[in-house]
Amino acid sequence: MKIKALDTFLANAGQRNYLFVRLTTDTGLTGIGEATLEWQERAVEVLLNEWVASRIVGKDPFDIEAVVGGMIRDQYQGGSTVMTAISGAEIAMWDIIGKATGQPVHRLIGGQAKPTLFAYANGWYGGCQTPADFAARAREVAALGYRAVKFDPFRTAWKQLETDEEDHAVAVVEAVSAAVPDAAMMIEIHGRLGASDAVRFIDRLAGHRIAWCEEPVAPESIELLREVKDRTRLPISSGERLYTLADFARLISLRAADVVQMDVAHCGGIAAAKKIAAIAAAQDIGISPHCSIGPVAYAAALHVAWSTPNMLLLESFAEFDVDWRSTLVGGWNPLHRGELSLPERPGLGIELDEVAIAEHPYRPLAFPSLWDSTWVDEFTGTAKLARIR
Repeated sequence: MKIKALDTFLANAGQRNYLFVRLTTDTGLTGIGEATLEWQERAVEVLLNEWVASRIVGKDPFDIEAVVGGMIRDQYQGGSTVMTAISGAEIAMWDIIGKATGQPVHRLIGGQAKPTLFAYANGWYGGCQTPADFAARAREVAALGYRAVKFDPFRTAWKQLETDEEDHAVAVVEAVSAAVPDAAMMIEIHGRLGASDAVRFIDRLAGHRIAWCEEPVAPESIELLREVKDRTRLPISSGERLYTLADFARLISLRAADVVQMDVAHCGGIAAAKKIAAIAAAQDIGISPHCSIGPVAYAAALHVAWSTPNMLLLESFAEFDVDWRSTLVGGWNPLHRGELSLPERPGLGIELDEVAIAEHPYRPLAFPSLWDSTWVDEFTGTAKLARIR
């Protein structure tokens, strides 16, 4: 069996454009992947169609190590754009392998490693401005069955945290904590802060049920991250903006985080994510794959999650994304009241719906700046919450 074609599909999803990949083999089997990268989807699409296709057409989709390893070796410049292109194709190769063997991907990469798997909610706080807004919305999210919620409590913070910005962020955390006292909270910092300001802010959160504080400093500053971890008591997470095994090996060997958050759609794909998880396991560090993009990337992360013993909770935007998200693919919906079901269909378990994708054409520069005070207004998935009000 050989890969004979690579095709790409773009679909707008509000603040993002989802970039899907489909590989077709000479036996008629197809595999799908996702290579969404905020505001860089067109660049990734060019890489997929011009470079990745030249490296993958004619190859056996089972040869993950040789084909994908060769691309990672030869891409030379590195970075998020080319690694996302490679990751999207790698995910599609695993989908083909699963279909060819009649097995869901998780059974090919470790099988069921956990009795249950829970999701934490993200993307739910669109339009929230005041602590009271966050509290009211958090109660609605908890009513959907989630046991943990993640949110960015800041407005425009960058490096030096002004007193009013810090007080506002702390008030937001306190309001959510009071509103959903049984839920764990993940505090998303988006790499906004300098090390000392991060330490001061995190220390003010002690006493609340914080699962972790995410990316407190710039993601490439692993030594500064280790400093923050050493100077604070709350768990620290990072990794969504790292892209190579060497980057993750450095993060883990320095024990700069308590939770490693590789993104399967950016770090090299499913096999790379499993390798990162194994490196973390050797240091008694848990993983929680980052996944803020579309349904195909989410399916890939889900298979990694089910098959990995040191897996914690899986991020989910699914119920707070654009209301047409579920139309872009067909197959199965794994999420029910904050719990994720085990995939049973061969491959990833889903297929692209080209008609639905065509109904939501690409929108240029859709992703907002996180340093614009209105950035959360771009969160558009409101239908689910509206139905429970």
